[in-house]
Amino acid sequence: MAQLAVMPVRNLNLLEYQSKELLRDSGVSVQNFAVIDNAQSTNNAIKQLSAEEYVIKAQVLAGGRGKGWFDNGFKGGVQITKDPKAVGDYVKKMLGHRLITKQTTKDGILVQKVMIAESVDIIKETYICILMDRSHNGPVLIASPAGGMDIEAVAEKTPEQIKTIPLDIYYGIDDEIATEVADFLGFKDEKLKAKAVSELKNLWKLFVDIDALQVEINPLVETKDGQIVAVDAKISFDDNAEFRQKDIFSLEDTNEKDPREVDASNFNLNYIGMDGNIGCLVNGAGLAMATMDIIKLHGGSPANFLDVGGSVKEDQVYQAFRILTEDPKVKSILVNVFGGIVNCATIANGIVSASQKLGLNIPLVVRLEGTNVEQAKKILAESGLPILTAGDLDEAAKKAVDSINK
Repeated sequence: MAQLAVMPVRNLNLLEYQSKELLRDSGVSVQNFAVIDNAQSTNNAIKQLSAEEYVIKAQVLAGGRGKGWFDNGFKGGVQITKDPKAVGDYVKKMLGHRLITKQTTKDGILVQKVMIAESVDIIKETYICILMDRSHNGPVLIASPAGGMDIEAVAEKTPEQIKTIPLDIYYGIDDEIATEVADFLGFKDEKLKAKAVSELKNLWKLFVDIDALQVEINPLVETKDGQIVAVDAKISFDDNAEFRQKDIFSLEDTNEKDPREVDASNFNLNYIGMDGNIGCLVNGAGLAMATMDIIKLHGGSPANFLDVGGSVKEDQVYQAFRILTEDPKVKSILVNVFGGIVNCATIANGIVSASQKLGLNIPLVVRLEGTNVEQAKKILAESGLPILTAGDLDEAAKKAVDSINK
């Protein structure tokens, strides 16, 4: 049942150009770049950059872009050229086409934006990452002089090239730590070392300012003209800090997400689509996992993971039912709620209201337990709706599976 190992965590990830904008705004050196969403803007972008060499990158939330291929047969979501005319050709072959990589589905991801950046003449690549680490109970700085490579492979084959420094959340990266890391990365020239120290301190400032869980720069490079530049960046965020970081979270590109998942998040519901035909409405991730497991145990197949949370209101129950019933694969709905913080009567009223408003015409099985459960059962019984009730989860799952088989 490995397919059920799913948790309803909303991970905000930004496209590469968005991460670079955040870096630049915090004083971290990045390449000059332009982002276009239509091929007609290519010439203006080229004039704006006026570079000797250009890097053209498809902007999608997936790794392995350089080795990926497009649905039109074009290979490589990352291209380098000195010919301005070739830039336009590459953009046309990327925009509006689906890029398939080792991290995407077989259908790939539609490319709606392309970043054109100035190429940098690299003479040294290093790796820097600041992340929240459970084993250290706080942030750590990870550095390696072997940048531009798979850091996991570096750690496995040459662990001596990895330096890990636990950071005090209040003091972060000071001059002493930054100088130690700059030396480890191999920046011996005093001017370069000073620049590396500045970059590291600015990265820490960014990490704290945006409530990041991870800021990874791979590679952080030294260029022939004596600059330190963050060439590629990956940033992940603490979703619990969304209320403080509204501007950042508003940048989220939802085009690559399941529309039902996006719809659910608008009502503070956690939704993950699956391949079965029994819709599941629960409160709590653990209960959701147990519900899906027992459905499978009785020969059924869950169509989704939908967690309404612990402070659900009647309108959210309605929205949950609406999302479930809009899925043509859903042939039956199983509601499994254990009322602690949640009032079972609230759930029952929401179920009745949603069933009536939506004209529900598929089997509905409800198992409620906990706060005000007797009042909830009375509400369901007096509704006049053909709701199948169950005393426990095992019975509920059996009834949901049987309702489809009949």
